Amino acid sequence: MINYIWMGLILIGVIVAAFTGRMEQLTEAAFDSAKLAVELAIGLIGIMALWLGLMRLAEASGLVKFIARLVRPLMVRLFPEVPADHPAMGSMIANIAANILGLGNSATALGLKAMQDLETLNKKAGTATNSMVTFLAINTTSVTLIPATVIGLRASAGSTEPTSIIGTTIIATICSTVVGVTAAKLLQKRKAYRIQEESDE
Repeated sequence: MINYIWMGLILIGVIVAAFTGRMEQLTEAAFDSAKLAVELAIGLIGIMALWLGLMRLAEASGLVKFIARLVRPLMVRLFPEVPADHPAMGSMIANIAANILGLGNSATALGLKAMQDLETLNKKAGTATNSMVTFLAINTTSVTLIPATVIGLRASAGSTEPTSIIGTTIIATICSTVVGVTAAKLLQKRKAYRIQEESDE
């Protein structure tokens, strides 16, 4: 679907440029954007290597496991349907810890594993459970302490203080996570979202 959207936007841009006589500007903008994309990508290599290295050290030093232990009591309350000793709980905690530390690649793999583990508790295959929806809300909004990608982009763009985004990122992601989890929990109580589940009981 996203491919059709992008294709539509490109076609609209070309058609508008053709009718307004700005094909030359369109071509220049396309080449300038391609050049900027390459420059940003190359500039990101160094900063991403640094942050990913630091994050790997955090994993090896046990910092990720420490965060996981801190989060566990809250997770038990957020996911009452998931037994505390179930593999899904461990996968979700590891995913959240990885997101907090900015380990995007690890977080993605752990998130997929968590969903697979949650599916084993699902009585209605193919329909997202309350736990799945809540976890997706947390994973999507993800509280982040170190926004490595944004820092890298700011550094590549010439920012004099690329790490100044950390404070606002922490506040923004905490707010988004609170809103996401609250919405998921409130909607779970509405009858319209419980009809299918109740009909099977």
